Amino acid sequence: MAKKPNTNSTLSKRIKSRDKETLGKIVNLADNVSKSASKGADIAIAIPTRSRSNTVWNKKRGILEMGTAIASRELFNLSQAKQFMQTILHGNSIRELIEAEKTLSLRGMFYKALHTIAGTKGEKTFAGQDESDTILEDLEVSLCSLREELHIYAKKRGTMIGNITIVDSGDEIDCRHMGSGGYAIPSITEPNVIQFKKCEAKFVLHVEKDTVWGRFNEDRFWQKHNCILTEGSGQPPRGVRRLLRRLNEELGLPIYCLLDCDPWGHYIYSVIKQGSIALAFESERLAIPDAKFIGVRARDYADCGLSDDVQIALSDTDLKRAREIAAYPWFKDHRGWQKEIAQMQKNGFKMEVESLITKDISYVTEEYVPERLKKKDWLD
Repeated sequence: MAKKPNTNSTLSKRIKSRDKETLGKIVNLADNVSKSASKGADIAIAIPTRSRSNTVWNKKRGILEMGTAIASRELFNLSQAKQFMQTILHGNSIRELIEAEKTLSLRGMFYKALHTIAGTKGEKTFAGQDESDTILEDLEVSLCSLREELHIYAKKRGTMIGNITIVDSGDEIDCRHMGSGGYAIPSITEPNVIQFKKCEAKFVLHVEKDTVWGRFNEDRFWQKHNCILTEGSGQPPRGVRRLLRRLNEELGLPIYCLLDCDPWGHYIYSVIKQGSIALAFESERLAIPDAKFIGVRARDYADCGLSDDVQIALSDTDLKRAREIAAYPWFKDHRGWQKEIAQMQKNGFKMEVESLITKDISYVTEEYVPERLKKKDWLD
């Protein structure tokens, strides 16, 4: 009888190989700086530009991609010297993490590199965590390595329950038996952390907020309709988006999104489907081009017979954001989305998923979503 392959051993080898590659990139970055200094040349680090102007819409693939624009971060440029120093500091911290085979949170990385700069009157290396996080994102792009490959994780945000069994860091977890709280989705959901052991679900329903997720969980929607139920606490973090992408790509599960009827709900769907401008370099691993938007829709006010109580007036900021979203190239040429956004603007108000509770406490789980799925009534 042939020996069953040791999956833990194979996984360990893959991780070590990946770490070796990432470490090589860090060393190469440092070597380039050192060589420039020894030659008396300008000391600089090339950083790909993370901006809307350097984002390309790949219509064929249905995702946002990063362009080719590069910015130079120079040591002897007064306006760039501090960022150069911050980049080198974090690069060295990442090297230490990989060599120690340990990880740190974004907050931990901020504190690891935080100290008073010698020769100054109390000036710190970082004014706050926002500065630190930005530099780490710059390093991700520069090294072509995702955050988890740099041994950095973010705060957990997101929940899952449903007909799937996973293995998380060696622990088998049956997501059918997670009680009222569900399984907390970690910030790193790569195959070296989470493996799919057994899945009976036919699709994934992703909802915007924990309050809505709680209603679906309490009503056992995932059990009745044989699915997986996830939420991202608003704009889903990378761990949730990466897990959704893997469920779609590796298990072939359709992803349906139930989000608020407002420009922010539309934007969340856009990010899940096409990727985000700020993280365009990760779209290939995060975006889900065939994700569907099943609601809430602007027409639901009339179609569902909702009362005036659910109306939340659109502010000037909302209207401006709606126009911006309508102009996105992936929405601009989509008749359904143009009609949807125009109807919301014509209504003059937005609606939350929770507004459907005014019909009945379980209307959204027992009638609204099942009917949408049955009729294939969605926007894509």
